[in-house]
Amino acid sequence: MGKPTGFLEYARKDKRAATPKERIKHFREFYSPLEKEEQEEQGARCMACGVPFCQSGQMMMGMVSGCPLHNLVPEWNDLLYRGNWEEAYMRLKKTNCFPEFTARVCPAPCEAACTCSLNGDGVSIKGDEYAIIENAYQEGYAKARNIRVRTGKKVAIVGSGPAGLAAADMLNLRGHQVTVFEREDKVGGLLRYGIPNMKLEKKVIDRKVKIMEEEGVTFMTGVDVGKDKRANTILKEYDRVILACGATNPRDIQVEGRKSQGIYFAVDFLKSTTKALLEDGATLQKGSFVSAKDKHVLVIGGGDTGNDCVGTSIRHGAKSVLQLEMMPEPPKDRREDNAWPEWPRVLKTDYGQEEAIAVFDKDPRRYQTTVKRFIKDDKNQVKEAVLIKLKAEIEPKSGRMMMSEVKGSEYTVPADLVLIAAGFLGSEDYITKAFKVATDERTNVKTAPGTYRTENQQLFAAGDMRRGQSLVVWAIREGQEVAREVDESLMGYTNLVIQ
Repeated sequence: MGKPTGFLEYARKDKRAATPKERIKHFREFYSPLEKEEQEEQGARCMACGVPFCQSGQMMMGMVSGCPLHNLVPEWNDLLYRGNWEEAYMRLKKTNCFPEFTARVCPAPCEAACTCSLNGDGVSIKGDEYAIIENAYQEGYAKARNIRVRTGKKVAIVGSGPAGLAAADMLNLRGHQVTVFEREDKVGGLLRYGIPNMKLEKKVIDRKVKIMEEEGVTFMTGVDVGKDKRANTILKEYDRVILACGATNPRDIQVEGRKSQGIYFAVDFLKSTTKALLEDGATLQKGSFVSAKDKHVLVIGGGDTGNDCVGTSIRHGAKSVLQLEMMPEPPKDRREDNAWPEWPRVLKTDYGQEEAIAVFDKDPRRYQTTVKRFIKDDKNQVKEAVLIKLKAEIEPKSGRMMMSEVKGSEYTVPADLVLIAAGFLGSEDYITKAFKVATDERTNVKTAPGTYRTENQQLFAAGDMRRGQSLVVWAIREGQEVAREVDESLMGYTNLVIQ
């Protein structure tokens, strides 16, 4: 696959990012794609591995190595190198319902598992994927398909995030009549309101949803199933029901002063900004969102959502931004106990942190640190946070590393806007109670071992609601797999092929 000597002849190139100080002037995506000839050269870097780890999707040491969708990376890289862009798109779509999403928001475990990355720079797989799908839209390949045969079976999907959309796409293609219920005003779930425009402009979602509607999928927005529409009614009206509501219950922190004004969950902060953005994706409607302008922002959580809060706050015009991470700072290079092709547990400086460094001349992250208490003013508005350092210790019984407070290490920082980005606990209980489904200790919906079916033979669950907070690519995978299982339960067999 590709050019046999391509990885020796061509250096890695990826989409070009605007400078931090330039891109913080707006909320649009800030990457510029390569020219076609340059992108074809990147396809030539694929090594024709005997074992393509990039598409393995195997769990190693608790993290995924390679693509969970088992994307046919060597095949479409070869087609890209040869200039056959349309066929490259067909091979890409064979395993991935939504390359326009994963090409923007996936952390690319495929690249980390690329054989080229063992002794150099991995193939720019994510950039190749982006180029293939955007070219397909430009050339008219990515258009609505004609669904000629209908089965007469009706499927309801509750939730329009990546899992729900993937299930809807495949079941509709099979010929079932699919209706997707979404409680928000627009389709997309976490793609819409959990991921900022800088990473995924909402017109990209709208573009795909329009195609799905043309293909026959029905979207019902502003309908909160379990509240606006009874679960029993859904079960009576549809042959099968899929719950794909995500893990939308945010993890809170319990410290003194938590009830002060000015403390928000990260998802609420990000959602308010997305809703306030005008159609140009650059301008905010005044007074219609939680603003960080001229505030000392404290972000609690060091993951992707925390980074999104940093980048969004800087675009608002924050006076300062501080991001807390409980765990120790990762090493800059792989350790011996983190060998390829495992996911590299190394220091990553994401776009928001890059922007904070450019604006404030320092990294916003403070490792091994947490909040001890909040201090409020006489109007119940948070004004400061008392932080405390943590140290790593081994718990004797379990042998696991635990973080404990360092006595006497407290110090106070200004904080008049606090954003909690500490992850999610699982599904919201009103929906699980409405459908009377069992949940585990993490409030994820229980399904039969190795399946997506609940105790109710008519009811299925997929995505973060089933597996817990995870990656968009895993949600798509689960959506595809639950679609296959639902189809088989309806028809007695299935011709939906999952690679």
